[in-house]
Amino acid sequence: MAGGRRAAGLALGWGCCCLLLCCAAASKLEVSMPAVVEVESGGTARIECNFYVPGNGSYAYINWFYIERNNRVRLCHIMGSEIVEENMDYKGRLSVGEDKALSISRVTVQDTRTFVCQVGAGSHGVGENQTELRVYKVPEAPEITANSGGVSVQSIEIPQIAQCVSRNSFPLPNITWHKDGEQLQPKEKKVKILATLTRESSGLYTVVSTLFARVTRADRNSLYHCTVLYWLRGQSHAVESRQVKVNVFYPAQHVKLQVMPSSALVKEGDDVKLVCEADGNPAPVFSFYKIELDDSWQDLSSLADSNSGVLNLHNVTKSSSGLYRCQTLDLDDMKQLEKDVELVVNYIEGVNVKMEPSSPLQEGDSVRLSCDAHSPVALDYQWRDEKGRKVADGNQLFLSNLTFETSSNFSCKVIAPSVPGLEQSKQVAVAVHGKPRIVAISSPLYVRQDEVVNLTCKAIAFPRPSLRWNVNGTAHEYFENQHIASNLTVRVNHDLLQAGAMCRVFNALGASEKHIQLLVESVRKAEKTPESKGVIIVAIIVCILVVAVLGSVIYFLHKKGKIPCGRAGKQDITKPEARKDKIVVEVKSDKLSEEAGLLQGANGEKRPAADQSEKYIDLRN
Repeated sequence: MAGGRRAAGLALGWGCCCLLLCCAAASKLEVSMPAVVEVESGGTARIECNFYVPGNGSYAYINWFYIERNNRVRLCHIMGSEIVEENMDYKGRLSVGEDKALSISRVTVQDTRTFVCQVGAGSHGVGENQTELRVYKVPEAPEITANSGGVSVQSIEIPQIAQCVSRNSFPLPNITWHKDGEQLQPKEKKVKILATLTRESSGLYTVVSTLFARVTRADRNSLYHCTVLYWLRGQSHAVESRQVKVNVFYPAQHVKLQVMPSSALVKEGDDVKLVCEADGNPAPVFSFYKIELDDSWQDLSSLADSNSGVLNLHNVTKSSSGLYRCQTLDLDDMKQLEKDVELVVNYIEGVNVKMEPSSPLQEGDSVRLSCDAHSPVALDYQWRDEKGRKVADGNQLFLSNLTFETSSNFSCKVIAPSVPGLEQSKQVAVAVHGKPRIVAISSPLYVRQDEVVNLTCKAIAFPRPSLRWNVNGTAHEYFENQHIASNLTVRVNHDLLQAGAMCRVFNALGASEKHIQLLVESVRKAEKTPESKGVIIVAIIVCILVVAVLGSVIYFLHKKGKIPCGRAGKQDITKPEARKDKIVVEVKSDKLSEEAGLLQGANGEKRPAADQSEKYIDLRN
C-alpha cells in the first residue's frame, strides 16, 4: 500500500515536470533554417529564415551574417520595413522578401559560406540559426590528348599514354582513367596516374590528369578515355571524354611474302608485285633478293620500296621465274627475319604448225594440219579461218576435197585454260594449185553502136594468174587472195559486135578462156521492158474487172425483169449446158515474143508461149 502511494507520487512529479518543459518551450523564441542550400554559379541563392515569437508577438529586428574564419560578418540589419546593408561585397546582390528570406543573386564560388539569421523579439529574447550555402559549377567536357609520339613495348620507363584536362568546375572534381571500358587503378611499375590542380581567379578548378602505363602488342587496338566525376545535390555525376588510340611500337615476330596476283595466274608480259609484310610497328626495313643458278643471291632492293615492302616486276618473262627472298631488319633491336616465295611465270612457246602433205596441193586433194606447243600447264587448241571464226577444236585439222575457195590462211590458237589471257597463235597458208577457173563474166551484153561499155571477167587460180583481153581498151585489174578481176572499158564498133570479146586467164599450170557476146540494143527491144509488161498486166486486170461488173449488171436487170427478153432469150443467158451460152473473155497476144515476156518467171526463165496463148474467164457464176 505504501509502495503504491510512492509510485503514484513519482508519476505525478514527472507529469508536472513535462508540463513545465512544454510551457517553457512554447514561450521561447524559435528560428528554423535549411541546413544546406545548393545553387549553380551565376544563379540566385534563396535562404529562408522562419521564426516563431510566443503569443503571436512580432520581432524587433533581424540580422543576417556570414561566417568567415570563425568570425561573423554582418550582411544587413532589418528593423520593421527598413533594410540596412552593411557589407559592400554583396552590394546590389542582396534582397529580402516579405517572408524575410535572404536572396543573393549572381552567386560565385566565393559565396560558399555559412549564413546566420538572428531574430530579436524584445522580452522573448534573441534566437538564431544557420544555413550552409554550397555553390557548384558543372565541369566542361574533358579534353583528352594521346601521346603523339607513340609508345614502345620495349620502353624501360613507364611511358605516358595520354593526358586529360577538366576545366572550370567547383567543387574539386575527380578524374578516372579507362582502357577498353575498364577503369584503371594505379599499380606499381605498370600503371601510374599523376594529377595537377589549378585554382583559377574565378575560384573554379582546372585539373590535369596524366596516365602512364606499360603496353603490350595487344594494346595496339586499345581505346583509352577519361571520366570527370563531380557531386551535385548529394549525387555523383560523370562526364566522359572521347576515346583515343595510342600508336604502340613493337618488333616484328613474323614475316609474310606473297605474289600478287597469285603465282598460278602469272603469265609472260604481266606486271607482278612481290609484297612483303611484317607484323611489327613501325614496319621494318625490307630487302629483296633472287637466287641465281650458282646459288648466289641477286640483290633487287634497288627495284623495291624498302619502306612499303613492295617489289615491282614489269613485263615478266620465263626467265623471271625462280625463288625470291624478303629480309626484314628491325632498327630498334636489330633483329632480322626472312621469307622465301617461288615465282612461276607461265608461258607458251614453240608453237609449230605442220602440214601433211607439204607438197603443192591440187584441187580435190586432202591435207592434215597439226599444231604443237610447249608450256608448263595444260593446253587447248583451236583452229580459226582468216576471218577469225573458229572452224575446229583439237591440235589437228583435216581438210578434204580442196578447192581454190578452200585456199586461205588458217591459224592455230593455243590456249592455257588455267591461266586467263595466256594464249598464242601461229598462222599457216593452205594454197591450192591449179590452172585458172573463170567464175564470172558479163555475157551476153546488150549494147548500142558507139556506146562505151565495161566488160567484166573474174577468175580464181594459184599461183596468181594473168588476164588478157583480145580487144583493145582500158583495163583495171583487182586482186584478192586467189581471185583476179578485170574491168575493160571499150567503145562498141562494128568489129566488136561481130566478133565479141575473149577473156583469157593463165598461169604456169594452164589457161582458161571465155567469150563475151555483144547484142545490139534494138534486138532486145523486141522483148518488152519490165515497165511495158507491167502496163499490159494492169490492162488485162482492168478488162477482167469491167467484164465482171457488166455481167453482174445484166444478171441483176434480168432478175428485176428490166430486160424485155423472150423465154428463149432467158434460157440462152442462164442455160448452163450450152457451151455457146458461156460468157467468155478471150485474151490473145499479137506477138509471140510479148507473150513470152509476160510469162517470164522470177528467175528469168520463160515458159512456152503455146501454153499461154489463150486465157478464159468464166463469168456465169
